[in-house]
Amino acid sequence: MPSKRCYFHPVCRSSVFGLPRNAGLRDQWLTFIFKTVPEKYNTYIALCAAHFTEDSFLNVREFNAGFAQKLVLKDGAVPTLKAETVVYGPNPGNSGKNRLDGEGDTIARPSKTRNSLKKITTKVLEDVTASCDEDLDFCDLDSVASSVDSTAEEMFIDGLDPVLDGPSHDIYTPEEDCDSEPSHDIYTPEEDCDLEARPQQRKRSRLSCTSSTVSRNGRESENYGSSVISNEKWHSSDDADIKPTHLDFTPVQEPGAQILSNRCTSPLQYFQLLFPKKMWQTIVDHTNDYGAKCQGRKGKVWEYICQKDFKSYIALVIYMGMFRCSSLTDYWSESEHFSLSFPAKIMSYKKFLSISKALHLSDKKEDEKNSFRKGTTGYERLGKIQPLYQVIREACKTFFHPFQNITIIERMVASQEKPVLKRSVKNKSPNMGYKLFALTDCTCGYTWDFFIYEGKSCASQNVGLSYESVMALVDENMLGSGYKLFVDKFYTSPTLFRDLLYKKIWACGPIWANRKGFPKTVVDRLSKNAPRGTMRWIRDDSLLFVEWKDSQEVQMCSTFHKAYEGDTVQRKVKGNAHRTLVEVPIPAVVLDYNRNVGTLEPSSFITGHYRVLHKPKKWYQCVFYHLLDIAVENAFILHKLVAKRKKQKTLTRKKFLEMLVLELTEMNAENESDSASVSSAHPVSPVSSSPSAPVSASPSSPELSFPEGTHRPKHFMPDSALGRRKCKLCHLKTPVMCVTCEVPLCFQPRRDCFNQWHEFKVYVHDGFQFESM
Repeated sequence: MPSKRCYFHPVCRSSVFGLPRNAGLRDQWLTFIFKTVPEKYNTYIALCAAHFTEDSFLNVREFNAGFAQKLVLKDGAVPTLKAETVVYGPNPGNSGKNRLDGEGDTIARPSKTRNSLKKITTKVLEDVTASCDEDLDFCDLDSVASSVDSTAEEMFIDGLDPVLDGPSHDIYTPEEDCDSEPSHDIYTPEEDCDLEARPQQRKRSRLSCTSSTVSRNGRESENYGSSVISNEKWHSSDDADIKPTHLDFTPVQEPGAQILSNRCTSPLQYFQLLFPKKMWQTIVDHTNDYGAKCQGRKGKVWEYICQKDFKSYIALVIYMGMFRCSSLTDYWSESEHFSLSFPAKIMSYKKFLSISKALHLSDKKEDEKNSFRKGTTGYERLGKIQPLYQVIREACKTFFHPFQNITIIERMVASQEKPVLKRSVKNKSPNMGYKLFALTDCTCGYTWDFFIYEGKSCASQNVGLSYESVMALVDENMLGSGYKLFVDKFYTSPTLFRDLLYKKIWACGPIWANRKGFPKTVVDRLSKNAPRGTMRWIRDDSLLFVEWKDSQEVQMCSTFHKAYEGDTVQRKVKGNAHRTLVEVPIPAVVLDYNRNVGTLEPSSFITGHYRVLHKPKKWYQCVFYHLLDIAVENAFILHKLVAKRKKQKTLTRKKFLEMLVLELTEMNAENESDSASVSSAHPVSPVSSSPSAPVSASPSSPELSFPEGTHRPKHFMPDSALGRRKCKLCHLKTPVMCVTCEVPLCFQPRRDCFNQWHEFKVYVHDGFQFESM
């Protein structure tokens, strides 16, 4: 199959897009190329990204920051430009003084420059293919994303930035890799998924228990890591500080849930906002194709699944996170005393396991085309998750807008290594897998945006991975101005904070004392033997650096705090015989950081227990379950925000998940249908719950006058979610009533009490139910 090349620029092979399948859209492309639609043309005609405007792509910011290898074109995009190169999303050009070499420059990525960078970095990477899994019924011969395990990569995994934290000889340069042989110590997601599949998140403890004066090797470093040598001295809490520049909080949209109060009335509706209905059938089709392909290799027949089967599968995965067993087979145990009846009612163990193994998110034909592009700039490392990945990202940003305080949380998508591994991998970090950076709201914990780190080869080596990961997430055009960003010490750097302030976004966080940009002056600096509560501060234009002594030393950097505003905190101090509580001074930046980030609970991974039991072998399946976690947690947060807006009682997280599981499996509808059929089978039972109520009409009963005329159903309110009443037949909630009888009756395909009521000619008089003979 010939490789795609731009029709106007044949040399360009990066981010090249073929003709769309839609006939009308394809004619617009052909008109742009030939000025008319020709009768005959080559079906391999393609155009590069230089012919599309910036708003035609889904991941411009990630591509400019280096975290995406290929631009993703939106549906319905049409080429309009004849230019040879395009510059997307410039960063602030001048952030002030004390800038690192190459930092803060406008990031312009013409096609030629990006191709040359890709050719250099491609030589470093080795292609890794998934090996056949002999323990399973399916074999996966598809491509798997790979990354090189170098010193810079290990520092990044361990929470350090090789550009900002490491000495110069440890910083990765493409020239060094080109002169040396490729490393054979390569991390593959397949290996990590075999390990204990408990998702990891770097623990973000309170600042009183942290120390930022120790370098990666455990030794205190004073010889490198600072590019600022200030002649000013450190000040104490008694010295007055100036007031920082004030920024008005002007978000693009009103913070909170961006949905109508009456749009969603059930957990499933909230969940489908973030996991759209169109993705259900897409995943089902790809899973059926992949399952039939793998089973056909073994001479077996694949049992095709439908949307209902896939919804039930998702429900069971969530159910397993709520009720935990020691093994997967325990959920289908037939023990008389220790069995769970729910999973067996929904799906057999064999069917559940077959869906788990064959779960696939992308088109197998597109996967094959992508595998042929390995080693080229057109290879898409996240191609197997790209459809669902982009859909959930856009949905999370559509239905919520963050409040003023935001933070960036770093999560591990894959698993931890087991301690029984050989000593040959002792130099590897225990937190191995795909890193996911998420922009989270500090007020409610909603994940607003996220992206998956694809490897160091995708990012620039000038400003650092921490810098570019923040810039890829913080979009002032989507958020607004006046936001307060709280980050941990991996991201904090003077250059980043100045550039964020240029975008009118405040920032604060702990900082390594040996990081480039931190003041090196030792005049009046905090001593190691200083009493608890002692602080020192120094201001460098818009940046405030603070040192505070708690149980250990804490270093902070901020652009919107004063050094000390008279705040105190209680701490236990050793006395003669016992510890006593005393009030010690605390800097405003430390207090504000602990309130917004120190108490922010990590998201509960509802699918984490299932991944421990099942241990998925495919890296894209691990990512799928993590995306499912984000959708479920965000759906629950949206429910709480909407219920609070409507001044209604919110569901607990456990109750929300229980109702979501029942709705996914349609157990609620079946139970309600059973209730309706029982009620219609006995139409002469008394309406009153009193045991003394008569069953049928007695001779002394008053004569009934049945209503005449046509029976017509009618809704109580214009909105079916409002004003519902109890049905006279099955006693469930319904928004419909009979106009003639003036009684509420269900009028649904599964619960047709309206027709049952009039078919049996059942009417109510003085609280009793009678049947017309």
